[in-house]
Amino acid sequence: MAREPHTDDIALSELQLDVMRVLWRGEASVADVAAALVTSRGLAHTTIATVLTRLAKRGLVDANRDGRQLIYRALVDESQVRRSMVGDLIQSLFRGDPKALLAHLVSEKEVAPGDLERVQALLAKAPKDRP
Repeated sequence: MAREPHTDDIALSELQLDVMRVLWRGEASVADVAAALVTSRGLAHTTIATVLTRLAKRGLVDANRDGRQLIYRALVDESQVRRSMVGDLIQSLFRGDPKALLAHLVSEKEVAPGDLERVQALLAKAPKDRP
């Protein structure tokens, strides 16, 4: 039913991200998603259904019929979405320079010294063939 997503270009709105976060925990119906988002969003079932339909058309979720309702599941994982959206942010705001993003985070005090140590440890473990 869903088409293959182009995982290099996955830009989602905050609402779409909230819906995807529910599906990343497991398969869900429209009612399940609405119940999971009731305290933070309080949206009508029709709104949730529209978001899920649009995500399915983009190939990001799949739907299977279970009786009278559709059960949705994510076709992309959170890391794919994060990679795509951060890549878009780096391209649009930092002219493709990831070091500029990191410098911005440090200069704006969004990164604490302990965070920098964790980043350095990740860099030390990263495959050496990556740019």
